[in-house]
Amino acid sequence: MCGIVGYIGKQQAAPILLDGLEKLEYRGYDSAGIAVYDGEQIGMKKAKGRLKVLSELTHGGETLPGTIGIGHTRWATHGEPSDVNAHPHFNKEQSIVVVHNGIIENYLKLKKKLQAKGYEFVSDTDTEVIAHLLDYYYKGNPLQAITKIMHRMEGSYALGILFQDHPDQLYAVRKDSPLIIGHTEGGCIIASDVPAVLKYTRDVYFIENEEIVCMTADTMEFYNVDEEPIEKSPTHIDWDVDAAEKGGYEHFMLKEMYEQPKAIADTFSPRIRGQEIVIEELDMSEEEIRAVKKIMIVACGSAYHAGVTAKYVIEGMARIPVEVDLASEFRYRDPLIDRDTLLIVISQSGETADTLAALREAKEKGSKVLGIVNVVGSSIAREADTVMYTWAGPEIAVATTKAYSSQLIALYLLAMKFAEVRGVIGKEELHGYIEDLKKLPDQVEMLLNNKNRIQKFANRYLAAKDVFFIGRGIDYAISLEGSLKLKEISYIHSEAYAAGELKHGTISLIEEGTLVAAVLTQEDLYKKMISNMVEVRTRGAFVLAVTNEGNREVERAADYVIYIPQTNRYFTNSLAIIPLQLFGYYISVGRGCDVDKPRNLAKSVTVE
Repeated sequence: MCGIVGYIGKQQAAPILLDGLEKLEYRGYDSAGIAVYDGEQIGMKKAKGRLKVLSELTHGGETLPGTIGIGHTRWATHGEPSDVNAHPHFNKEQSIVVVHNGIIENYLKLKKKLQAKGYEFVSDTDTEVIAHLLDYYYKGNPLQAITKIMHRMEGSYALGILFQDHPDQLYAVRKDSPLIIGHTEGGCIIASDVPAVLKYTRDVYFIENEEIVCMTADTMEFYNVDEEPIEKSPTHIDWDVDAAEKGGYEHFMLKEMYEQPKAIADTFSPRIRGQEIVIEELDMSEEEIRAVKKIMIVACGSAYHAGVTAKYVIEGMARIPVEVDLASEFRYRDPLIDRDTLLIVISQSGETADTLAALREAKEKGSKVLGIVNVVGSSIAREADTVMYTWAGPEIAVATTKAYSSQLIALYLLAMKFAEVRGVIGKEELHGYIEDLKKLPDQVEMLLNNKNRIQKFANRYLAAKDVFFIGRGIDYAISLEGSLKLKEISYIHSEAYAAGELKHGTISLIEEGTLVAAVLTQEDLYKKMISNMVEVRTRGAFVLAVTNEGNREVERAADYVIYIPQTNRYFTNSLAIIPLQLFGYYISVGRGCDVDKPRNLAKSVTVE
């Protein structure tokens, strides 16, 4: 989940490295470091804390001259955040230097082997093993040394490597951790993700598993693990450079919340033609759609919550059985999959390690795999049988908002398409769904413009210790995401429960002043939800309700009500989640938390 960058060219490397790391800091921010070769030796600076500490230490990179270098921003796995454990890492002679994103699973075995041969370690990281292992196998040919360590390392890695003996070359290699390469004006650049290179190039090469690239200021050469040259083609990135900047907003998260109307429209617009749903990238004939007997949705975090919503939507609208799994659990339960199963994997980054592993397992068992991802050319996008892009643009804040909202839209579109093809809904009903879908961007914008009212309410609960979210059906799925938004950025303990389960233990946690957020957007469940609200309120809870316009009955059971516009019952998540996102955001701001970079978290979970 760390971020790595590298540069070789005609410009001073350090400022470019720092600029790239700034765009990748959402991937990790425990510590940072850069190493630059100045023509005589490799200079290195590392610092615990946010990137600004390193930037100040190097005066914006000016104290590290040289036109070739590598950099790293860390999300700690092996060893606590410290200057010593920060990357890059040297070999003993400081002639080989490495940055690493990933986890070397057999590093202890390798470390013992190297210690037996006299190598000494100064850090607690698995990455230092790579530097010494390269030293052990290096006999003057960098490519040979790299391929040898690839055969011996187990786990995931994206590496940037400098050899002092080869001052005009920068090496990079990848296995199960994302890595992209791009030509810049007068040089080449490597990075973990697209935002780091947008300022310099729009044409990038996505490095596949067990591929190696050797770069000079003017050239790129690609190799496989057998040291055989391979050909690769670039992918053009259409994202705006401004899309990866704050644009005057206090935080990326707030900016990205306000980008949700556009992300929603951009996701559905290309797939609605007149009164028809056209998903060309689905690459499934009507016969194949009708042959699907089961859908399995696999994801992590917020993407999993989108999948939980999709279960209710697809089963209700298209009448296809749906199972939803956390990717980390799916892999280890020996799931029953066959050729009549459609597996849908959802990931903003397209690099989520557990989700990617689930995709590979499903393909081995013969299932067709559809990826719903936001990053063009990502691993899931390349390895899935077919991919639906969500077109949310770059999302920088660790807590997802617009990517989640656009995932919902992609899933609605799939449900509508499957329902129509399978004859469950007619043309008239489909047209009604399409019209409701088209209204969502304006309705979301209206809710966002009501932020001041939500901010005032949030300020009353800055000192809250426990918050519970409850709902039934789709409203339970909304509650899951609302609870996650609050806990991950404000550090307030928050849980979501299916409201019907309250009496099976959870209600014992309710005490005077506990905040309970009740979501009730499904009209056929109003009465049951109101009963649950009364139950917690009579035990001292303060009840916040999120419900549809016109549901005045809820005011008798709630202390504070937020109304959302009327929409199709399947689409209510897209509206009800907005005030909950804002609530979590303003709680976090009021408590002085780092909204965009919450502690212990990183944006893209590329390790298990």
